[in-house]
Amino acid sequence: MRHEIAPQLQQLTPLRVTIWNEFRHEKTKPSVREIYPQGMHHAIAEGLTGNFVIHTATLDEPEHGLTEELLANTDVLIWWGHVAHKEVADEIVDRVAARVLQGMGFIALHSSHYAKVFKKLMGTTCALLYRDAGEKERLWVTAPGHPIAEGIGPFFELEREEMYGEFFDIPTPDEVVFTSWFEGGNIFRSGCCFNRGLGKIFYFQPGHELYPTYRDANVLRVISNAVRWAAPVKRDALRFGKDVPALEVIRSKGME
Repeated sequence: MRHEIAPQLQQLTPLRVTIWNEFRHEKTKPSVREIYPQGMHHAIAEGLTGNFVIHTATLDEPEHGLTEELLANTDVLIWWGHVAHKEVADEIVDRVAARVLQGMGFIALHSSHYAKVFKKLMGTTCALLYRDAGEKERLWVTAPGHPIAEGIGPFFELEREEMYGEFFDIPTPDEVVFTSWFEGGNIFRSGCCFNRGLGKIFYFQPGHELYPTYRDANVLRVISNAVRWAAPVKRDALRFGKDVPALEVIRSKGME
């Protein structure tokens, strides 16, 4: 008997995405405000493609906009921070990290390598080399079969970006989806995947505030793909602790 294989079903339930931005450069630098008049978070929200319900939050909101209720109803959290990492309350950092361990996806963009929550989840300094000379960046796909690289050619280029260079002090990634070359000669692991607890994490390097990176179709495609990849798996809550019921009869071995 021949069985027809149905086409892959489209995602029926929208993914709940929260985009968090410290939202400082757009308020203080006219050159940034010209590129992102409503903030980088709005540019990303407008550019994502997929069955998403998108919420935005910023640093200066109460609880940085990241209430327990919001995080409980977030499948994937996208994070952009730079000059105000130290202003993020430790209580909120712990809250976000706990949700990642429970299964919420986390996408750290550009200078968020120094975000408190990213460093907490990595357990390293997350330090790197950098140079802002408006260099061409070529992002090579180094894991072509990975879902985050879907729809992306062998490489794509950004005419102007801030250089990030090795060594990048992170744990060895589970997979490096992109590796970047910069005009000045440096290279960088620019798209890295990690698993922490039940949560999936993607670090993506492009996104300096002085350049229209979040208007680039390839960058937005990568972030959209990353949202789908990082979405939590639907499953019953895991059980931990002692006094776990036996699955089979445990026979006496004659020991008291």
